Amino acid sequence: MKLAWILWLASILPPQAADSLCLSATLYLEARDQSTQGQQAVAEVALRREDSGLWGDSMCQVVTARKQFAPTIVSPQTRLSNTEAWAQAVTIAIEAEQNWALPDGQRKEIVPGASHFLAHNIASPSWRNAYQVAQIGDHTFLKVQSLRSKRN
Repeated sequence: MKLAWILWLASILPPQAADSLCLSATLYLEARDQSTQGQQAVAEVALRREDSGLWGDSMCQVVTARKQFAPTIVSPQTRLSNTEAWAQAVTIAIEAEQNWALPDGQRKEIVPGASHFLAHNIASPSWRNAYQVAQIGDHTFLKVQSLRSKRN
């Protein structure tokens, strides 16, 4: 299936299903070749950003914010053809959303405070020297800014 089709489908689904689909597509595109922990960490950054409201009020808005995540960087014609990786991305996305719905003190956080991440082999942004929270696989997770939950 093509990314464009997934994003179109997300536009007509109920909000919760759309957000799960957008997060799944992001995990697939950003981290399908990473460990489960690496994929969970990418999901955590996206969920933390959604929680802040700075990049949008829904997961789909967050991951399609200009030049923030793969859905706006890769071609809309990109095919998500690895069904095994897709199934894993969906599972991790849903589990991450369930974890993030827990109260702050009960969540399992893998990259506490991380607001950004980068893959060294493809990115060298200006903020790459921010506070490093963790390195998991090919990704470095960084606290570039403190994000506050819009729920508080």
